[in-house]
Amino acid sequence: MPTRSAPTNTAKKNKIQILRADALTTVPWLVHGFSTRQGGYSRVYGGDSLNLGQTKHDSSTLVEKNRVAFVQKLGALDSQGNPWPLITTRQVHSDLIHRVNGIPKQPLVGDGVVSNTPGLLLGIQTADCLPVVLVDVKRRAVGVFHAGWRGTVKRIVEKGVGEMRRWFKSSPRDIRAAIGPGIHNCCYEVGDEVRTQFESQFAYAADLFREVKESDVVRERYPLLFLTARAPGHSELPRKLFLDLVEANRRQLLDAGVLARNISALPHCTSCQTDLLFSYRKESGPTGRMMGVAGIRS
Repeated sequence: MPTRSAPTNTAKKNKIQILRADALTTVPWLVHGFSTRQGGYSRVYGGDSLNLGQTKHDSSTLVEKNRVAFVQKLGALDSQGNPWPLITTRQVHSDLIHRVNGIPKQPLVGDGVVSNTPGLLLGIQTADCLPVVLVDVKRRAVGVFHAGWRGTVKRIVEKGVGEMRRWFKSSPRDIRAAIGPGIHNCCYEVGDEVRTQFESQFAYAADLFREVKESDVVRERYPLLFLTARAPGHSELPRKLFLDLVEANRRQLLDAGVLARNISALPHCTSCQTDLLFSYRKESGPTGRMMGVAGIRS
């Protein structure tokens, strides 16, 4: 009588949900995707979650199993069915970008990786910051970049286009860009010091921020309770400042020469959709990591 086997890696793998940019799915030689929190072997961040980062709360063994399952689900496999090598970096919110043509001999430190070598999967980890994928559809080259506000101020995606021009002779007109899930301007509250840094770098910085005045029902109903000696006679309600990180990176890509029609952004906000995505801010720190990845088929 046949016995029933235990759940396999395939069962876990099938629960994994991968988001893709429509503009990149038509490139036949490209493997790309943005992971979510769904599926996987990690239990510390709720349910069976696909944590792809070596965080202090999770087991490194389980993270490696998650990574293998993710790569398999992507279909990034060699002719023997083995997963492609996954090339990542120790991210430091920088503008450091590495070119790779094989498995690095030493760990990479930086926030961007570019390559034109088939059979390698380049990956960037995120949990609110933006993962950005660049694809040169003519010269078959790819790049992945980690764009938080610090990396964005340092123009990492703009420099990424420059690195692809330098290494692969890429023309910006041939580059397609996909901005993956991240925290959007509906939720990304920042301080004045962030706006000051953007204003020091970008003439269009004012377009990237919006201010929201906090409401107070009691103050609106009984304004005399809040009189002060300071003109115009009433204390000021605090204001909240929100950054549009997606637009900031889109503007950089345009400045680098990428055509507007070749830039797409997924609509998913990590802070709004913690059922689907990890969010460092919304989950107050302890959370998993997703990946944005790209690679080239032979």
